[in-house]
Amino acid sequence: MPTYRVPRREIQFVMHEVLDMAKHYQSIPGGEDVDAEMIDAIMEEGAKFAENVVAPLNASGDAEGCSWRDGEVTTPAGFKQAYSQFVEAGWPSLAHKPELGGQGLPESLGTMLNELTGTANWSWSMYPGLSHGAMNTLEAHGTQEQKQTYLLPLVEGRWTGTMCLTESHCGTDLGLLRTKAEPQSDGSYHITGTKIFISAGEHDMAENIVHIVLARLPDAPAGTKGISLFIVPKFNVNADGSLAQRNGVACGSIEEKMGIHGNATCVMNFDAAKGYLIGPANKGLNCMFTFMNTARIGTAVQGLCSAEGSFQGALEYAKERLQMRSLNGPAAPEKSADPIIVHPDVRRMLLTQKAFAEGGRMLAYYTSQLNDTVNRGTDAAAKKESETLLALLTPIAKAFMTETGLESANLGVQCFGGHGFIKEHGMEQLIRDARISTIYEGTTGIQALDLLGRKVLMTQGETLRAFTKQIHRFCKLEADNAAMQEFVTPLAKLNKEWGEYTMQIGMKAMQNRDEVGAASVDYLMYAGYITIAYLFAQAAKVAQTALANNTTEADFYNAKLFTARFYFARLLPRSESHMAAMLSGADNLQGLDAEHFAF
Repeated sequence: MPTYRVPRREIQFVMHEVLDMAKHYQSIPGGEDVDAEMIDAIMEEGAKFAENVVAPLNASGDAEGCSWRDGEVTTPAGFKQAYSQFVEAGWPSLAHKPELGGQGLPESLGTMLNELTGTANWSWSMYPGLSHGAMNTLEAHGTQEQKQTYLLPLVEGRWTGTMCLTESHCGTDLGLLRTKAEPQSDGSYHITGTKIFISAGEHDMAENIVHIVLARLPDAPAGTKGISLFIVPKFNVNADGSLAQRNGVACGSIEEKMGIHGNATCVMNFDAAKGYLIGPANKGLNCMFTFMNTARIGTAVQGLCSAEGSFQGALEYAKERLQMRSLNGPAAPEKSADPIIVHPDVRRMLLTQKAFAEGGRMLAYYTSQLNDTVNRGTDAAAKKESETLLALLTPIAKAFMTETGLESANLGVQCFGGHGFIKEHGMEQLIRDARISTIYEGTTGIQALDLLGRKVLMTQGETLRAFTKQIHRFCKLEADNAAMQEFVTPLAKLNKEWGEYTMQIGMKAMQNRDEVGAASVDYLMYAGYITIAYLFAQAAKVAQTALANNTTEADFYNAKLFTARFYFARLLPRSESHMAAMLSGADNLQGLDAEHFAF
Protein backbone atom coordinates (compact mmCIF):
# COMPACT_ATOMS: atom_id res chain seq x y z
CA MET A 1 0.00 0.00 0.00
CA PRO A 2 1.35 3.51 -0.73
CA THR A 3 2.72 5.17 2.38
CA TYR A 4 0.56 8.23 2.97
CA ARG A 5 2.28 11.44 3.95
CA VAL A 6 0.17 14.53 4.57
CA PRO A 7 1.13 17.19 1.99
CA ARG A 8 1.67 19.81 4.66
CA ARG A 9 3.24 22.49 2.50
CA GLU A 10 0.58 22.06 -0.18
CA ILE A 11 -2.19 22.55 2.37
CA GLN A 12 -0.43 25.59 3.84
CA PHE A 13 -0.15 27.09 0.36
CA VAL A 14 -3.91 26.87 -0.18
CA MET A 15 -4.96 27.81 3.34
CA HIS A 16 -2.53 30.67 3.89
CA GLU A 17 -1.54 32.03 0.49
CA VAL A 18 -4.35 31.38 -1.99
CA LEU A 19 -7.41 31.67 0.28
CA ASP A 20 -5.94 33.59 3.25
CA MET A 21 -8.04 31.57 5.66
CA ALA A 22 -6.72 33.36 8.74
CA LYS A 23 -8.13 36.66 7.44
CA HIS A 24 -11.37 34.91 6.47
CA TYR A 25 -11.76 33.52 9.97
CA GLN A 26 -11.64 37.02 11.45
CA SER A 27 -14.94 37.74 9.67
CA ILE A 28 -16.95 34.89 11.20
CA PRO A 29 -17.98 34.23 14.81
CA GLY A 30 -15.88 31.47 16.32
CA GLY A 31 -12.93 32.14 14.05
CA GLU A 32 -11.52 35.27 15.68
CA ASP A 33 -8.71 33.41 17.45
CA VAL A 34 -7.79 31.18 14.50
CA ASP A 35 -4.53 32.38 12.99
CA ALA A 36 -2.04 30.69 10.69
CA GLU A 37 -0.19 29.17 13.65
CA MET A 38 -3.36 27.55 14.98
CA ILE A 39 -4.27 26.23 11.52
CA ASP A 40 -0.85 24.62 11.23
CA ALA A 41 -1.10 23.15 14.73
CA ILE A 42 -4.48 21.57 13.98
CA MET A 43 -3.13 20.24 10.67
CA GLU A 44 -0.09 18.75 12.38
CA GLU A 45 -2.13 16.93 15.02
CA GLY A 46 -4.52 15.70 12.36
CA ALA A 47 -1.57 14.58 10.25
CA LYS A 48 -0.16 12.49 13.09
CA PHE A 49 -3.51 10.76 13.56
CA ALA A 50 -4.00 10.19 9.83
CA GLU A 51 -0.48 8.92 9.15
CA ASN A 52 0.07 6.86 12.29
CA VAL A 53 -3.37 5.58 13.28
CA VAL A 54 -5.78 5.23 10.36
CA ALA A 55 -3.45 4.89 7.34
CA PRO A 56 -1.96 1.60 8.64
CA LEU A 57 -5.52 0.19 8.77
CA ASN A 58 -6.33 0.94 5.14
CA ALA A 59 -5.04 -2.20 3.42
CA SER A 60 -5.92 -4.52 6.30
CA GLY A 61 -9.41 -3.06 6.52
CA ASP A 62 -9.89 -3.66 2.81
CA ALA A 63 -8.70 -7.26 3.07
CA GLU A 64 -10.73 -8.12 6.17
CA GLY A 65 -13.85 -6.08 5.46
CA CYS A 66 -16.88 -5.92 7.75
CA SER A 67 -18.70 -8.99 8.96
CA TRP A 68 -22.43 -9.46 9.67
CA ARG A 69 -24.01 -11.89 12.11
CA ASP A 70 -27.56 -11.88 13.45
CA GLY A 71 -28.02 -8.20 12.64
CA GLU A 72 -24.75 -7.09 14.22
CA VAL A 73 -21.80 -5.72 12.26
CA THR A 74 -18.16 -6.04 13.30
CA THR A 75 -15.73 -3.59 11.70
CA PRO A 76 -12.17 -4.59 10.70
CA ALA A 77 -9.52 -4.98 13.38
CA GLY A 78 -8.30 -1.66 14.70
CA PHE A 79 -11.20 0.45 13.40
CA LYS A 80 -13.00 0.65 16.74
CA GLN A 81 -9.82 1.52 18.64
CA ALA A 82 -8.94 4.21 16.10
CA TYR A 83 -12.40 5.73 16.48
CA SER A 84 -11.98 5.78 20.27
CA GLN A 85 -8.73 7.73 19.84
CA PHE A 86 -10.51 10.08 17.43
CA VAL A 87 -13.21 10.78 20.02
CA GLU A 88 -10.77 11.12 22.90
CA ALA A 89 -8.83 13.75 20.92
CA GLY A 90 -12.03 15.79 20.51
CA TRP A 91 -12.05 15.73 16.70
CA PRO A 92 -15.83 15.17 16.25
CA SER A 93 -16.62 18.37 18.16
CA LEU A 94 -14.16 20.55 16.22
CA ALA A 95 -16.63 22.64 14.21
CA HIS A 96 -19.77 22.66 16.35
CA LYS A 97 -21.16 25.33 18.65
CA PRO A 98 -19.85 25.45 22.24
CA GLU A 99 -23.41 25.41 23.60
CA LEU A 100 -23.87 22.07 21.83
CA GLY A 101 -20.65 20.64 23.23
CA GLY A 102 -18.47 21.70 20.32
CA GLN A 103 -15.25 23.69 20.08
CA GLY A 104 -16.84 26.37 17.92
CA LEU A 105 -14.17 26.37 15.21
CA PRO A 106 -15.03 26.97 11.53
CA GLU A 107 -16.26 24.06 9.42
CA SER A 108 -13.54 24.57 6.83
CA LEU A 109 -11.02 23.27 9.37
CA GLY A 110 -13.11 20.10 9.40
CA THR A 111 -12.76 19.91 5.61
CA MET A 112 -8.99 19.96 6.01
CA LEU A 113 -9.20 17.17 8.59
CA ASN A 114 -11.46 15.17 6.25
CA GLU A 115 -8.79 15.33 3.56
CA LEU A 116 -6.18 13.94 5.94
CA THR A 117 -8.21 11.03 7.30
CA GLY A 118 -9.92 10.39 3.97
CA THR A 119 -6.70 10.03 1.99
CA ALA A 120 -5.28 7.86 4.75
CA ASN A 121 -8.32 5.54 4.89
CA TRP A 122 -11.56 6.48 3.17
CA SER A 123 -13.53 3.52 4.55
CA TRP A 124 -12.72 4.47 8.13
CA SER A 125 -13.30 8.17 7.58
CA MET A 126 -16.88 7.56 6.44
CA TYR A 127 -17.98 6.55 9.95
CA PRO A 128 -17.37 9.96 11.58
CA GLY A 129 -17.89 11.77 8.26
CA LEU A 130 -21.55 10.80 7.92
CA SER A 131 -22.22 11.94 11.46
CA HIS A 132 -21.51 15.54 10.49
CA GLY A 133 -24.42 15.57 8.07
CA ALA A 134 -26.72 14.20 10.76
CA MET A 135 -25.46 16.83 13.19
CA ASN A 136 -25.94 19.69 10.74
CA THR A 137 -29.47 18.51 9.97
CA LEU A 138 -30.38 18.31 13.66
CA GLU A 139 -28.81 21.68 14.36
CA ALA A 140 -30.73 23.34 11.52
CA HIS A 141 -34.12 21.67 11.89
CA GLY A 142 -34.34 19.93 15.27
CA THR A 143 -36.25 21.15 18.31
CA GLN A 144 -34.34 22.20 21.39
CA GLU A 145 -35.30 18.92 23.07
CA GLN A 146 -34.09 16.91 20.07
CA LYS A 147 -30.80 18.77 20.08
CA GLN A 148 -30.28 18.06 23.77
CA THR A 149 -31.18 14.40 23.37
CA TYR A 150 -29.41 13.50 20.14
CA LEU A 151 -27.07 16.28 19.10
CA LEU A 152 -24.89 16.47 22.21
CA PRO A 153 -23.79 12.78 22.09
CA LEU A 154 -23.24 13.08 18.34
CA VAL A 155 -21.02 16.13 18.79
CA GLU A 156 -19.07 14.30 21.48
CA GLY A 157 -18.66 11.37 19.10
CA ARG A 158 -20.21 8.85 21.52
CA TRP A 159 -22.94 8.28 18.93
CA THR A 160 -22.73 8.29 15.15
CA GLY A 161 -25.32 9.22 12.51
CA THR A 162 -26.57 8.10 9.13
CA MET A 163 -28.98 9.22 6.46
CA CYS A 164 -31.51 6.66 5.23
CA LEU A 165 -32.92 7.63 1.85
CA THR A 166 -32.61 4.91 -0.75
CA GLU A 167 -35.05 2.04 -1.25
CA SER A 168 -34.64 -0.87 -3.64
CA HIS A 169 -37.22 0.42 -6.12
CA CYS A 170 -36.15 4.08 -5.96
CA GLY A 171 -32.68 5.49 -6.03
CA THR A 172 -32.58 9.14 -7.01
CA ASP A 173 -36.36 9.33 -7.50
CA LEU A 174 -37.25 9.70 -3.83
CA GLY A 175 -40.84 10.55 -4.70
CA LEU A 176 -41.38 6.80 -5.09
CA LEU A 177 -40.35 5.85 -1.56
CA ARG A 178 -42.72 3.63 0.47
CA THR A 179 -41.43 3.73 4.05
CA LYS A 180 -44.35 4.62 6.32
CA ALA A 181 -44.62 6.74 9.46
CA GLU A 182 -47.67 6.06 11.66
CA PRO A 183 -48.48 8.70 14.33
CA GLN A 184 -48.62 7.49 17.95
CA SER A 185 -50.50 8.91 20.91
CA ASP A 186 -47.28 10.02 22.65
CA GLY A 187 -46.27 12.22 19.70
CA SER A 188 -43.80 9.71 18.27
CA TYR A 189 -44.17 7.71 15.06
CA HIS A 190 -43.81 4.08 14.10
CA ILE A 191 -41.44 3.88 11.12
CA THR A 192 -41.83 0.80 8.90
CA GLY A 193 -39.93 0.03 5.71
CA THR A 194 -36.59 -1.02 4.28
CA LYS A 195 -33.69 1.19 3.24
CA ILE A 196 -30.67 0.00 1.24
CA PHE A 197 -27.11 1.20 0.65
CA ILE A 198 -26.92 2.79 4.11
CA SER A 199 -23.26 3.56 4.78
CA ALA A 200 -22.27 2.97 8.42
CA GLY A 201 -25.85 1.89 9.13
CA GLU A 202 -24.66 -0.66 11.69
CA HIS A 203 -21.27 -1.08 13.36
CA ASP A 204 -19.51 -1.68 16.66
CA MET A 205 -17.65 1.63 16.96
CA ALA A 206 -20.18 3.75 18.91
CA GLU A 207 -22.75 3.04 21.59
CA ASN A 208 -25.70 4.34 19.57
CA ILE A 209 -26.51 5.21 15.95
CA VAL A 210 -28.94 7.99 15.05
CA HIS A 211 -30.66 7.36 11.73
CA ILE A 212 -32.12 10.30 9.82
CA VAL A 213 -34.92 8.66 7.83
CA LEU A 214 -37.24 9.75 5.05
CA ALA A 215 -40.78 8.34 5.32
CA ARG A 216 -44.42 9.11 4.46
CA LEU A 217 -47.21 10.10 6.80
CA PRO A 218 -50.60 8.41 6.21
CA ASP A 219 -52.19 11.52 4.70
CA ALA A 220 -49.11 12.63 2.75
CA PRO A 221 -49.51 13.85 -0.83
CA ALA A 222 -47.92 11.75 -3.56
CA GLY A 223 -44.40 12.34 -4.82
CA THR A 224 -41.68 14.44 -3.25
CA LYS A 225 -44.22 16.82 -1.68
CA GLY A 226 -45.29 14.07 0.70
CA ILE A 227 -41.98 13.17 2.32
CA SER A 228 -41.21 13.80 5.98
CA LEU A 229 -37.98 13.44 7.95
CA PHE A 230 -37.58 11.44 11.17
CA ILE A 231 -35.01 10.72 13.86
CA VAL A 232 -34.83 6.98 14.52
CA PRO A 233 -32.20 5.87 17.07
CA LYS A 234 -30.75 2.36 17.19
CA PHE A 235 -31.40 2.39 20.94
CA ASN A 236 -34.24 4.40 22.39
CA VAL A 237 -33.20 7.12 24.81
CA ASN A 238 -34.51 7.69 28.33
CA ALA A 239 -35.43 11.13 29.63
CA ASP A 240 -32.08 11.38 31.44
CA GLY A 241 -30.16 10.64 28.23
CA SER A 242 -29.29 7.05 29.09
CA LEU A 243 -29.91 4.27 26.60
CA ALA A 244 -33.13 2.28 26.85
CA GLN A 245 -34.26 -0.83 24.96
CA ARG A 246 -33.26 -1.64 21.38
CA ASN A 247 -35.48 0.10 18.86
CA GLY A 248 -37.27 -1.70 16.02
CA VAL A 249 -34.47 -1.11 13.55
CA ALA A 250 -32.04 -3.82 12.47
CA CYS A 251 -29.41 -4.47 9.83
CA GLY A 252 -30.78 -7.17 7.54
CA SER A 253 -27.48 -7.67 5.70
CA ILE A 254 -24.41 -5.88 4.43
CA GLU A 255 -23.59 -5.46 0.76
CA GLU A 256 -20.74 -7.32 -0.94
CA LYS A 257 -19.14 -4.36 -2.66
CA MET A 258 -16.53 -3.48 -5.23
CA GLY A 259 -14.64 -1.27 -2.75
CA ILE A 260 -14.73 0.60 0.60
CA HIS A 261 -14.79 -2.85 2.24
CA GLY A 262 -13.97 -1.42 5.64
CA ASN A 263 -17.23 0.51 5.74
CA ALA A 264 -20.48 -1.34 6.33
CA THR A 265 -23.03 -0.64 3.59
CA CYS A 266 -26.24 -1.93 5.09
CA VAL A 267 -29.78 -3.01 4.35
CA MET A 268 -31.74 -1.45 7.22
CA ASN A 269 -35.13 -2.84 8.24
CA PHE A 270 -37.46 -0.58 10.22
CA ASP A 271 -40.24 -2.54 11.93
CA ALA A 272 -42.53 -0.12 13.78
CA ALA A 273 -39.35 1.60 14.98
CA LYS A 274 -39.95 4.58 17.25
CA GLY A 275 -39.15 7.77 15.42
CA TYR A 276 -39.56 11.51 15.90
CA LEU A 277 -40.51 14.09 13.28
CA ILE A 278 -37.76 16.57 12.52
CA GLY A 279 -38.80 19.76 10.76
CA PRO A 280 -42.28 20.34 9.29
CA ALA A 281 -44.44 17.46 8.07
CA ASN A 282 -44.15 16.79 4.33
CA LYS A 283 -41.08 19.03 4.11
CA GLY A 284 -38.55 16.30 4.77
CA LEU A 285 -36.78 16.58 1.46
CA ASN A 286 -36.09 20.27 2.10
CA CYS A 287 -34.61 19.40 5.50
CA MET A 288 -32.67 16.46 4.10
CA PHE A 289 -30.83 18.75 1.70
CA THR A 290 -28.98 20.13 4.73
CA PHE A 291 -27.54 16.63 5.06
CA MET A 292 -27.13 16.13 1.33
CA ASN A 293 -25.22 19.37 0.73
CA THR A 294 -22.84 18.53 3.59
CA ALA A 295 -22.39 15.05 2.13
CA ARG A 296 -21.80 16.37 -1.39
CA ILE A 297 -18.93 18.59 -0.28
CA GLY A 298 -17.59 15.63 1.71
CA THR A 299 -17.76 13.43 -1.37
CA ALA A 300 -15.94 16.08 -3.39
CA VAL A 301 -13.15 15.70 -0.84
CA GLN A 302 -13.08 11.98 -1.65
CA GLY A 303 -12.19 12.94 -5.22
CA LEU A 304 -9.30 14.99 -3.84
CA CYS A 305 -8.26 12.06 -1.64
CA SER A 306 -8.27 9.68 -4.62
CA ALA A 307 -6.11 12.03 -6.67
CA GLU A 308 -3.66 12.74 -3.83
CA GLY A 309 -3.35 9.13 -2.70
CA SER A 310 -2.82 7.75 -6.19
CA PHE A 311 -0.34 10.53 -7.01
CA GLN A 312 1.75 9.82 -3.93
CA GLY A 313 1.90 6.11 -4.70
CA ALA A 314 2.68 6.58 -8.39
CA LEU A 315 5.32 9.25 -7.79
CA GLU A 316 7.25 7.13 -5.30
CA TYR A 317 7.17 4.16 -7.66
CA ALA A 318 8.15 6.21 -10.73
CA LYS A 319 11.25 7.52 -8.98
CA GLU A 320 12.41 3.98 -8.12
CA ARG A 321 11.21 1.73 -10.93
CA LEU A 322 13.91 1.17 -13.59
CA GLN A 323 12.63 0.58 -17.12
CA MET A 324 14.27 1.44 -20.48
CA ARG A 325 16.44 4.43 -21.22
CA SER A 326 15.47 8.05 -21.74
CA LEU A 327 14.91 8.85 -25.40
CA ASN A 328 17.65 11.48 -25.11
CA GLY A 329 20.18 9.03 -23.73
CA PRO A 330 20.82 7.49 -20.29
CA ALA A 331 19.65 9.71 -17.44
CA ALA A 332 21.15 7.37 -14.83
CA PRO A 333 24.11 5.71 -16.63
CA GLU A 334 25.31 4.09 -13.44
CA LYS A 335 22.09 2.02 -13.30
CA SER A 336 20.87 -0.81 -15.51
CA ALA A 337 17.99 1.37 -16.77
CA ASP A 338 16.50 4.78 -16.06
CA PRO A 339 13.75 5.48 -13.51
CA ILE A 340 10.47 5.64 -15.40
CA ILE A 341 9.87 9.22 -14.24
CA VAL A 342 12.19 10.33 -17.08
CA HIS A 343 9.69 9.17 -19.72
CA PRO A 344 7.28 11.83 -21.08
CA ASP A 345 4.18 9.64 -20.87
CA VAL A 346 4.82 8.77 -17.22
CA ARG A 347 5.27 12.47 -16.52
CA ARG A 348 1.99 13.16 -18.33
CA MET A 349 0.21 10.80 -15.95
CA LEU A 350 1.94 12.06 -12.83
CA LEU A 351 1.35 15.71 -13.68
CA THR A 352 -2.31 15.00 -14.42
CA GLN A 353 -2.69 13.45 -10.97
CA LYS A 354 -0.76 16.31 -9.39
CA ALA A 355 -2.87 18.95 -11.13
CA PHE A 356 -6.16 17.31 -10.19
CA ALA A 357 -5.03 16.93 -6.57
CA GLU A 358 -3.83 20.52 -6.24
CA GLY A 359 -6.74 21.99 -8.22
CA GLY A 360 -9.23 19.87 -6.31
CA ARG A 361 -7.77 20.95 -2.99
CA MET A 362 -8.23 24.61 -3.91
CA LEU A 363 -11.83 24.01 -4.96
CA ALA A 364 -12.71 21.92 -1.90
CA TYR A 365 -11.23 24.47 0.49
CA TYR A 366 -12.79 27.38 -1.39
CA THR A 367 -16.28 25.84 -1.17
CA SER A 368 -15.72 25.18 2.52
CA GLN A 369 -14.72 28.84 2.95
CA LEU A 370 -17.97 29.89 1.29
CA ASN A 371 -19.83 27.45 3.54
CA ASP A 372 -18.31 29.13 6.61
CA THR A 373 -19.69 32.48 5.50
CA VAL A 374 -23.12 31.08 4.66
CA ASN A 375 -23.48 29.34 8.02
CA ARG A 376 -21.75 31.79 10.33
CA GLY A 377 -21.23 35.08 8.57
CA THR A 378 -22.75 38.27 9.95
CA ASP A 379 -22.52 40.45 6.83
CA ALA A 380 -25.80 40.01 4.95
CA ALA A 381 -24.37 40.89 1.54
CA ALA A 382 -21.40 38.56 1.96
CA LYS A 383 -23.70 35.75 3.09
CA LYS A 384 -25.97 36.19 0.08
CA GLU A 385 -23.06 36.23 -2.38
CA SER A 386 -21.47 33.18 -0.75
CA GLU A 387 -24.78 31.31 -0.80
CA THR A 388 -25.15 31.99 -4.53
CA LEU A 389 -21.59 30.90 -5.30
CA LEU A 390 -21.89 27.79 -3.13
CA ALA A 391 -25.10 26.77 -4.89
CA LEU A 392 -23.26 26.85 -8.23
CA LEU A 393 -19.99 25.29 -7.08
CA THR A 394 -21.31 22.41 -4.94
CA PRO A 395 -22.47 20.22 -7.86
CA ILE A 396 -19.34 21.15 -9.83
CA ALA A 397 -17.08 20.20 -6.93
CA LYS A 398 -18.89 16.94 -6.20
CA ALA A 399 -19.05 15.67 -9.77
CA PHE A 400 -15.91 17.10 -11.34
CA MET A 401 -13.65 16.21 -8.44
CA THR A 402 -14.91 12.63 -8.16
CA GLU A 403 -14.63 12.07 -11.92
CA THR A 404 -11.07 13.42 -11.99
CA GLY A 405 -10.25 11.59 -8.76
CA LEU A 406 -11.30 8.33 -10.41
CA GLU A 407 -9.23 9.21 -13.48
CA SER A 408 -6.25 9.85 -11.22
CA ALA A 409 -6.69 6.50 -9.49
CA ASN A 410 -6.72 4.79 -12.88
CA LEU A 411 -3.57 6.64 -13.87
CA GLY A 412 -1.91 5.44 -10.67
CA VAL A 413 -2.42 1.83 -11.70
CA GLN A 414 -1.19 2.66 -15.22
CA CYS A 415 2.04 4.11 -13.84
CA PHE A 416 2.70 0.82 -12.05
CA GLY A 417 1.94 -1.21 -15.17
CA GLY A 418 1.19 -4.86 -14.37
CA HIS A 419 2.28 -4.34 -10.77
CA GLY A 420 -0.59 -1.89 -10.34
CA PHE A 421 -3.16 -4.51 -11.29
CA ILE A 422 -2.26 -6.82 -8.41
CA LYS A 423 -3.10 -6.22 -4.77
CA GLU A 424 0.46 -6.10 -3.46
CA HIS A 425 1.00 -2.40 -4.13
CA GLY A 426 -2.45 -1.20 -3.09
CA MET A 427 -3.09 0.92 -6.16
CA GLU A 428 -6.02 -1.16 -7.36
CA GLN A 429 -7.77 -0.57 -4.02
CA LEU A 430 -7.72 3.15 -4.75
CA ILE A 431 -9.74 2.56 -7.91
CA ARG A 432 -12.22 0.27 -6.17
CA ASP A 433 -12.71 2.72 -3.32
CA ALA A 434 -12.99 5.71 -5.66
CA ARG A 435 -15.52 4.16 -8.02
CA ILE A 436 -18.54 4.75 -5.76
CA SER A 437 -17.74 8.46 -5.37
CA THR A 438 -19.18 9.36 -8.78
CA ILE A 439 -22.42 7.59 -7.81
CA TYR A 440 -23.39 8.29 -4.22
CA GLU A 441 -24.82 11.58 -2.97
CA GLY A 442 -26.18 12.03 -6.50
CA THR A 443 -24.53 10.64 -9.63
CA THR A 444 -22.55 12.81 -12.00
CA GLY A 445 -25.64 13.00 -14.21
CA ILE A 446 -27.83 14.14 -11.31
CA GLN A 447 -25.29 16.78 -10.26
CA ALA A 448 -25.11 17.97 -13.85
CA LEU A 449 -28.90 18.33 -14.12
CA ASP A 450 -28.90 20.20 -10.81
CA LEU A 451 -26.17 22.54 -12.07
CA LEU A 452 -27.50 23.33 -15.52
CA GLY A 453 -31.21 22.92 -14.94
CA ARG A 454 -31.80 24.26 -11.44
CA LYS A 455 -28.78 26.37 -10.53
CA VAL A 456 -28.20 28.07 -13.89
CA LEU A 457 -31.23 28.04 -16.20
CA MET A 458 -33.93 28.26 -13.51
CA THR A 459 -32.23 31.36 -12.10
CA GLN A 460 -31.96 32.89 -15.60
CA GLY A 461 -28.20 32.67 -15.26
CA GLU A 462 -28.01 34.79 -12.10
CA THR A 463 -26.09 32.13 -10.18
CA LEU A 464 -23.61 31.66 -13.00
CA ARG A 465 -23.08 35.42 -13.44
CA ALA A 466 -22.11 35.74 -9.78
CA PHE A 467 -19.13 33.49 -10.47
CA THR A 468 -18.22 34.63 -13.99
CA LYS A 469 -18.18 38.22 -12.75
CA GLN A 470 -15.68 37.19 -10.10
CA ILE A 471 -13.47 35.60 -12.75
CA HIS A 472 -13.88 38.69 -14.95
CA ARG A 473 -12.75 40.97 -12.11
CA PHE A 474 -9.66 38.85 -11.57
CA CYS A 475 -8.77 38.86 -15.28
CA LYS A 476 -9.34 42.61 -15.52
CA LEU A 477 -7.13 43.22 -12.50
CA GLU A 478 -4.30 41.25 -14.13
CA ALA A 479 -4.87 42.63 -17.66
CA ASP A 480 -1.71 44.76 -17.60
CA ASN A 481 0.45 42.14 -15.90
CA ALA A 482 2.53 40.66 -18.73
CA ALA A 483 3.63 37.70 -16.63
CA MET A 484 0.02 36.63 -16.10
CA GLN A 485 -1.16 36.76 -19.71
CA GLU A 486 -0.49 33.08 -20.35
CA PHE A 487 -3.19 32.38 -17.77
CA VAL A 488 -5.49 35.38 -18.00
CA THR A 489 -5.94 35.47 -21.78
CA PRO A 490 -7.35 31.92 -22.19
CA LEU A 491 -9.29 32.21 -18.92
CA ALA A 492 -10.98 35.45 -19.96
CA LYS A 493 -11.93 33.94 -23.32
CA LEU A 494 -13.45 30.83 -21.75
CA ASN A 495 -15.23 32.87 -19.11
CA LYS A 496 -16.93 34.99 -21.77
CA GLU A 497 -17.87 31.93 -23.82
CA TRP A 498 -19.28 30.16 -20.76
CA GLY A 499 -22.10 32.69 -20.56
CA GLU A 500 -22.68 32.71 -24.33
CA TYR A 501 -22.87 28.93 -24.63
CA THR A 502 -25.17 28.72 -21.62
CA MET A 503 -27.56 31.09 -23.37
CA GLN A 504 -27.47 28.94 -26.51
CA ILE A 505 -28.41 25.83 -24.55
CA GLY A 506 -31.14 27.72 -22.70
CA MET A 507 -32.68 28.91 -25.96
CA LYS A 508 -32.74 25.39 -27.38
CA ALA A 509 -34.19 24.05 -24.13
CA MET A 510 -37.18 26.36 -24.51
CA GLN A 511 -38.16 24.27 -27.55
CA ASN A 512 -37.04 20.87 -26.23
CA ARG A 513 -36.35 20.19 -22.56
CA ASP A 514 -34.23 17.16 -23.44
CA GLU A 515 -31.57 19.64 -24.55
CA VAL A 516 -30.80 20.24 -20.87
CA GLY A 517 -30.28 16.57 -20.10
CA ALA A 518 -28.31 16.05 -23.30
CA ALA A 519 -25.90 18.89 -22.56
CA SER A 520 -25.68 18.64 -18.78
CA VAL A 521 -22.73 16.30 -18.05
CA ASP A 522 -20.50 17.89 -20.68
CA TYR A 523 -21.63 21.29 -19.39
CA LEU A 524 -20.60 20.36 -15.85
CA MET A 525 -17.19 19.08 -16.92
CA TYR A 526 -16.71 22.19 -19.07
CA ALA A 527 -17.57 24.31 -16.03
CA GLY A 528 -15.22 22.26 -13.85
CA TYR A 529 -12.21 22.76 -16.11
CA ILE A 530 -12.82 26.52 -16.20
CA THR A 531 -13.32 26.70 -12.43
CA ILE A 532 -10.05 24.89 -11.74
CA ALA A 533 -8.30 27.10 -14.30
CA TYR A 534 -9.43 30.17 -12.37
CA LEU A 535 -8.01 28.73 -9.16
CA PHE A 536 -4.73 27.77 -10.84
CA ALA A 537 -4.46 31.30 -12.21
CA GLN A 538 -4.72 32.61 -8.66
CA ALA A 539 -2.11 30.11 -7.52
CA ALA A 540 0.19 31.21 -10.34
CA LYS A 541 -0.20 34.84 -9.26
CA VAL A 542 0.79 33.92 -5.69
CA ALA A 543 3.80 31.97 -6.95
CA GLN A 544 4.96 34.78 -9.22
CA THR A 545 4.72 37.28 -6.38
CA ALA A 546 6.74 35.04 -4.06
CA LEU A 547 9.45 34.55 -6.68
CA ALA A 548 9.59 38.27 -7.40
CA ASN A 549 10.15 38.84 -3.67
CA ASN A 550 13.17 36.49 -3.67
CA THR A 551 11.55 33.72 -1.66
CA THR A 552 13.76 31.09 -0.07
CA GLU A 553 11.37 28.45 -1.46
CA ALA A 554 12.00 29.08 -5.15
CA ASP A 555 11.77 25.39 -6.06
CA PHE A 556 8.31 25.10 -4.48
CA TYR A 557 6.91 28.15 -6.25
CA ASN A 558 8.51 27.26 -9.58
CA ALA A 559 6.81 23.87 -9.29
CA LYS A 560 3.53 25.69 -8.70
CA LEU A 561 3.98 27.69 -11.88
CA PHE A 562 4.98 24.57 -13.80
CA THR A 563 1.84 22.72 -12.67
CA ALA A 564 -0.38 25.67 -13.56
CA ARG A 565 1.21 25.84 -17.02
CA PHE A 566 0.75 22.09 -17.47
CA TYR A 567 -2.91 22.42 -16.52
CA PHE A 568 -3.53 25.26 -18.98
CA ALA A 569 -1.61 23.53 -21.80
CA ARG A 570 -2.66 19.90 -21.33
CA LEU A 571 -5.91 19.70 -19.34
CA LEU A 572 -7.82 22.93 -19.93
CA PRO A 573 -8.11 22.19 -23.70
CA ARG A 574 -10.44 19.34 -22.74
CA SER A 575 -13.04 22.05 -22.17
CA GLU A 576 -13.22 22.53 -25.95
CA SER A 577 -14.32 18.96 -26.57
CA HIS A 578 -16.92 19.22 -23.81
CA MET A 579 -18.12 22.45 -25.39
CA ALA A 580 -18.55 20.79 -28.78
CA ALA A 581 -20.45 17.88 -27.26
CA MET A 582 -22.77 19.99 -25.12
CA LEU A 583 -23.70 22.18 -28.08
CA SER A 584 -24.28 19.24 -30.43
CA GLY A 585 -27.92 18.89 -29.36
CA ALA A 586 -30.21 16.17 -28.11
CA ASP A 587 -30.98 14.55 -31.47
CA ASN A 588 -27.78 12.48 -31.49
CA LEU A 589 -28.93 10.92 -28.19
CA GLN A 590 -32.72 10.79 -28.49
CA GLY A 591 -33.11 9.97 -32.18
CA LEU A 592 -32.74 6.18 -31.86
CA ASP A 593 -35.72 4.15 -30.64
CA ALA A 594 -34.94 2.10 -27.52
CA GLU A 595 -35.77 -1.20 -29.26
CA HIS A 596 -33.17 -0.44 -31.95
CA PHE A 597 -30.19 -0.08 -29.59
CA ALA A 598 -29.35 -3.71 -30.23
CA PHE A 599 -30.53 -6.43 -32.61
